[in-house]
Amino acid sequence: MAMLSSRPRLLAALAALLSISIGCAPAAPDTDALAAQVTALADSVFATTLELRPETGTRSGISGALHNGISSNAPADILAEEQRWDALRVSVQAIDPAPLEGLPEWALYAVMREQLEAEEGLRVCRLELWGVASYVNGWQARFTDLALIQPVGSDSLRAQALTRAGAMPAWLDQEIANLREGQRLGYSSPKVIVRNVIRQVDDLVSTPTRLSPFFDPARRDSSTAFADSLAAIIANGIVPAMQRYRAYLADEYLPAAREALGVSNNPDGAACYAATVRSFATVEMPADSVHAMGLVQMAQIESQMRAISERSFGGESIESLLPRLTTDARYTYRTSQEVIDTSEAVLARARAEMPKWFGRQPKAEMIIQPYPEFRQRAGAPGQYQPAPDDGSRPAIFLINPSNPTRRSKASTQSTALHEGIPGHHLQVAIANERTDMHPLIRYSFSSGFGEGWALYAERLGDEMGVFSSDVARMGMLGSEAFRAARMVIDAGIHMKGWSRAQARAYMRSRTFLDETSLDGEIDRYISWPGQAPSYMIGRTEILRLREDARARLGERFDIRTFHDRVLENGTVPLWALRRVVERWTPPQGKPYTE
Repeated sequence: MAMLSSRPRLLAALAALLSISIGCAPAAPDTDALAAQVTALADSVFATTLELRPETGTRSGISGALHNGISSNAPADILAEEQRWDALRVSVQAIDPAPLEGLPEWALYAVMREQLEAEEGLRVCRLELWGVASYVNGWQARFTDLALIQPVGSDSLRAQALTRAGAMPAWLDQEIANLREGQRLGYSSPKVIVRNVIRQVDDLVSTPTRLSPFFDPARRDSSTAFADSLAAIIANGIVPAMQRYRAYLADEYLPAAREALGVSNNPDGAACYAATVRSFATVEMPADSVHAMGLVQMAQIESQMRAISERSFGGESIESLLPRLTTDARYTYRTSQEVIDTSEAVLARARAEMPKWFGRQPKAEMIIQPYPEFRQRAGAPGQYQPAPDDGSRPAIFLINPSNPTRRSKASTQSTALHEGIPGHHLQVAIANERTDMHPLIRYSFSSGFGEGWALYAERLGDEMGVFSSDVARMGMLGSEAFRAARMVIDAGIHMKGWSRAQARAYMRSRTFLDETSLDGEIDRYISWPGQAPSYMIGRTEILRLREDARARLGERFDIRTFHDRVLENGTVPLWALRRVVERWTPPQGKPYTE
């Protein structure tokens, strides 16, 4: 988008003169002043985020960010932070952004307001009081992922890495205190998740120090002294703290943890579920609507599966075909390397087709890297980590190639497109490389848009012609069915009292996940209420916007321009994306030419 010009100031001045002359026309709003006000507030929100959540600078590879801290989990700090966010939110809500529509600051305002309102809404959950989670939101995943991308290579960066690692023991001790207080107040994670976390911590504790994920920064650095210092922190600080945490979970927390799976069994659980759906999807959707949307999407997807079965699988029923895709040796892998090679091949085909579908493409490269062993055993799916601003490493697609003989060939290609090109890597790298945009937009991410785009990218892969066979196309549909099933299961578990067995049976009969991944996914929904529905909510909205634009523009519709419009403002809320596309294709069918 173009930078602000002097034209709005000129128009404002003319309007003021006319108002004086004829005594009736109001002055046009001072868009320059309003844009400056929004930018100043965004500066404050961004600076506050880096200060209070220092992991953000590392995960997003932000130039100039410090990499020496972790977010505080002390109750007094959490309260103080909420007060700071409140002050910013009140200031943002006092602004009417309408005069900025069509300018970069309008999208900036939308992102900022959505983040601040979502933060306030999530407080009803009291997440700090029951943070035992076995998926990526669990500390054992967050901190090991952080270690994999911790910057090193200089004395300053080594010192920051040691400071961050050294902060972990106190953080874990505070976490024990928080969980104890949570149980006193009636908050708990369910027993099935607690048991999973105990196993994951056991894996971490039993791993030799210099093979630990926490030691990864030293494996990427040449300093022997740094390696020795980090090893000492792990052996003498982090491991004993994990042992204390593990003993607390097993001896005290687990016996009193809730049997029921759903967040509705915590205080204010129904309000918490509504807040998490809104936070992730950036739209409000009642639990019944989440459940119903999943059922509708599933019916449509299964109809398309049957068409492929008629064409390539002799009309075999979906009920028998999907399990066979995970067990028949013709449709599973022989080696872990074959899983990785298949992913690399489909991404190469996608790169070759990109110019036909996108005007703007990222400069950053992406590599494929296996998860740490304990994450592989936990059934971790694909995950994307962006490249840092300084170009010191490429973006990373974390892949789980474990149990290859039980991993279906059908699922691999769609996962690679989701995490890589044209999915997360394209979307995130384009935003990160837009140095003309405010950093709050460049580095923001919300599941409604971000995961919605990545799921949309899987279907787009079929339109681009990069799937190698109908097995892979069945995998694409299976991936969509997987996301539709998530909506059914997530609302079912958290608001309708579904059991783990009930959720597992529903997922097993409608997807082709291998057994390890299936168990990991079910536990993911239990651990992380409200996140899973955001994929299908976002993907459905992007498809709807595309077809609306096509209908309005007719022969003038260009898919490359549509994709560039969708991605140009970074990860905006879905309600803001809708307005961006509508401005490009107004009802009369004449595109804006800003």
